[in-house]
Amino acid sequence: MIEFDDVSKTYPNGARAIEKLSLTAQTGKLTVLVGPSGCGKTTSLRMVNRLIRPSSGTIRLNGDDAARLDETELRRRVGYVIQHVGLFPHRTVEHNVAVTARLTGKPRRQAVEVARELLERVGLGSEFFRRYPWQLSGGQQQRVGVARALAAESEFMLMDEPFSAVDPVVRSQLQDEFLRLQREFGKTIVMVTHDVDEALRLGDRIAVFREGGHIAQFDTPEVLLTAPKDDFVATFLGSERGYRSLAFRSGVRVRPAPVPTVTLDERSGPSGPASDEWRLAVGGSGRPIGWLPPFEPVERERLLPCGATAGPDASLRDLLNAALSSPSSAGLVLDDDGGVAGVVPIDAVLPEIAAGTRATSPNEGAPC
Repeated sequence: MIEFDDVSKTYPNGARAIEKLSLTAQTGKLTVLVGPSGCGKTTSLRMVNRLIRPSSGTIRLNGDDAARLDETELRRRVGYVIQHVGLFPHRTVEHNVAVTARLTGKPRRQAVEVARELLERVGLGSEFFRRYPWQLSGGQQQRVGVARALAAESEFMLMDEPFSAVDPVVRSQLQDEFLRLQREFGKTIVMVTHDVDEALRLGDRIAVFREGGHIAQFDTPEVLLTAPKDDFVATFLGSERGYRSLAFRSGVRVRPAPVPTVTLDERSGPSGPASDEWRLAVGGSGRPIGWLPPFEPVERERLLPCGATAGPDASLRDLLNAALSSPSSAGLVLDDDGGVAGVVPIDAVLPEIAAGTRATSPNEGAPC
């Protein structure tokens, strides 16, 4: 647990970055700090490991006053992942991670073993161990940074815009990987991001800062989206917060319907007659390849991309996105093995969305 108790930061020129901040980041959970530029979220993060010292107030780590801890002990207890990683350019990838493991007292050989295990866990196999940072992509460097922080075996982790320096596709992959690692390790994490969607996707609780270092609202993603405290929070979360809130509504009541399929594999040429309905082409393994439009012959070059897909535990947002992105207007639902479980037409999703909207009564005082 990381506790901010009435913490303030005022600089010598009189500028007040944080004023009387009280906030608790729960053990084993990921707390995200968001807000406009200059609101004090990064200052708050850096005060945890004393990169910036508070002017007043107390920050406690599992009950211990951070200001009273030995600096070396503090840095060992708090891992730190930053936007541009900060890898040692003259060391290989495995040694960049192993050097952190050595700081925990592990002998050299064991530290290298730990580094290799963690690199594999973040998706970097043995072919990356001996490479240097300049030989990696931005996303791969970020993975090394996460592995290095995990190698410290710290109780807490601070993350400052960890995925913002990479393109959207890689960022999504890194977020997926990080969620998997968080489920496995259960770290107490405080993260700063400017990306609202990233905060909503990763955070167990989110603190929305307003200018002057004040918290406007501190809640779960679902509560923030459905019951913003005031117009500032509603505006900051954006005009799409209604659509975003669908990610927290289960789509389990929307049952996938069967879908007509045709099978194509590498050896199959043109085969089968045309049909007056959309059909899904699958490979020999049963995995989807693409949609075959009505009245088209069964030929691979006639196929259209499947669009987004949804999993067996998909939210209403996942199902709606799958349906909207599908050329057939029927969202493709896959089972746990990647096979076809069925489709959900868009007209099956919309009534469930409408039913949930009617059932949700507006909170008193919430903005329009």
